[in-house]
Amino acid sequence: MKTRDLERAYALAQQCYAEAGVDTEAALKKLSGVSVSMHCWQGDDVGGFENAGGSLSDGLAVTGNYPGKARSPQELRADYEKAVSLIPGKHRFNLHASYAEMGGKRADRDALEVEHFGNWIAWAKSLKIGMDFNQTYFSHPKVDRGLTLTHPNKAIRSFWIRHGICCRMIGASIGKALGKGCLTNLWIPDGMKDTPADRRGPRERLAESLDEIFAVKIEPKYNVDSVEPKLFGIGAESYTPGSHEFYVGYAVSRKVLLTLDSGHYHPTEGIADKISSVLTFLPEIALHVSRGVRWDSDHVVTLSDDLQAIGQEIVWGGYLDRIRIGLDYFDASINRIAAWVIGTRNLLKALLLALLAPYPQMKKLEAEGDYTSRLALMEESKTMPFRAVWDQHCLRCGVPDGSGWLAEVKRYENEVLAKR
Repeated sequence: MKTRDLERAYALAQQCYAEAGVDTEAALKKLSGVSVSMHCWQGDDVGGFENAGGSLSDGLAVTGNYPGKARSPQELRADYEKAVSLIPGKHRFNLHASYAEMGGKRADRDALEVEHFGNWIAWAKSLKIGMDFNQTYFSHPKVDRGLTLTHPNKAIRSFWIRHGICCRMIGASIGKALGKGCLTNLWIPDGMKDTPADRRGPRERLAESLDEIFAVKIEPKYNVDSVEPKLFGIGAESYTPGSHEFYVGYAVSRKVLLTLDSGHYHPTEGIADKISSVLTFLPEIALHVSRGVRWDSDHVVTLSDDLQAIGQEIVWGGYLDRIRIGLDYFDASINRIAAWVIGTRNLLKALLLALLAPYPQMKKLEAEGDYTSRLALMEESKTMPFRAVWDQHCLRCGVPDGSGWLAEVKRYENEVLAKR
């Protein structure tokens, strides 16, 4: 749409929302302050760069072979820049330890140092963005029988403990170099395909391993630690030591952040209701927003009811400043840059929808016991002219409104991705 048409549509929408008691300018101001941590692994199918041609394993799988995936750090960085140029707002970059740049001198995962991520840091500094970091406990020979920090062999556990420690140090160095705190997240694939005889032992070993990893205190303004549960995975269908209950207890007792991944629960189980529960006992949490379909947890985020429920819980609960929001999915069946753009824009749309809802009125009606009016207001708000406000946000941020971004992705595909 032309700028004058967007402005005219926004003026009408602004008036419509004002009649419902909603200030669209206040909503846009809050949305402008949201920084989403965009995950590097969508750009190259979780391949990483520590081993050329390395294959994904240990409970993870990427389907599809759409052409043009990033084959080098330089290509991945360029693809992220293209994606973020089509998304309103200022966002972060989320990096896995397996994306280290060795410079011809290989270091194993327990010997990684910040120098292996120097190019990433310099790049982020040039873009004036923050970075987050993830420990990588998969696709490695020392993931023995699918086990890492819970392995009964102390030598295997010690290797992965050292990996966790050095990743925390790297996270702190990233945060200090960029002047923006780095969230360093820990997720392990450990579990059992069939019913285990011993559920207690692996969990006790996991707690001991985590305690060793987190023993060294790091200035939280540089590095913030988080742990991430999962219900099940490929090869871990029957038992996961790092379950939701385990990590909630660990996070609360050890004062680390809990990361809720919306794809890591039962396919019919949403995480929205968990947010206010855990934030009753934790000062902050992190989110990995994904989309589960049947058994697979990592589909591109769509503007689903589940996503809107997450947005509502964040906004209506007043948690925008207590939640570190990131994405986590990997789809190789479609254009990977489009996957980034679609997912991130949808997450922002869900937040804006929640910001534009007449929540104070709904809360008042609920307190008065007028559930009929509350439901009516909730439903009427769904047909308010949201699109015009979203387009205004895109216009002010200098990115395409509507599906206008798709033409630029197709151009980039023809001129850059098709030549890879």
